[in-house]
Amino acid sequence: MGRSRTYEWEDPALSAAAVGKGTGLEFLRDIVAGRIPGPPIGATVDFSLDEVEHGRAVFSLVPGEEHYNPIGSVHGGIYATLLDSAAGCAVQSTLPQGTAYTSLDLTVKFLRPITLDTGRVRAVGRVVSSGRRTALAEAQLLDGTDRLLAHATSTCMLFPLPAS
Repeated sequence: MGRSRTYEWEDPALSAAAVGKGTGLEFLRDIVAGRIPGPPIGATVDFSLDEVEHGRAVFSLVPGEEHYNPIGSVHGGIYATLLDSAAGCAVQSTLPQGTAYTSLDLTVKFLRPITLDTGRVRAVGRVVSSGRRTALAEAQLLDGTDRLLAHATSTCMLFPLPAS
């Protein structure tokens, strides 16, 4: 017996057009408030940006069968997606107007399996260090009791957006 999942997303050009018009924190707060649509990857994976403040971002996901790998637990790519999003958005939350970022690397350490029984998980990202050209961030993937499931570090390149 097959299973299916249907989802919808908004045009990603809407949010892309808003990048750099205000600060990174303002942009992310607009996503949380629904004034700017979230990225399609959020709908695809079914995770959300729940909290953002300067230097910190929190995403959450309730694991489902659609996230499973062939051995019956959540696929490592889902861990990495959550951790990359949390670390990257923590960096984005510190950016001034007219500045953007892109991830240069992501190093993930998987510590515990996630299954349906794990319940909601949270990826908490924070900026460790930020300079003129790069920023270092880390993210932790936690269960409902704050048990560490995975950890990641990410280096992000910072760059000015072209004037429009």
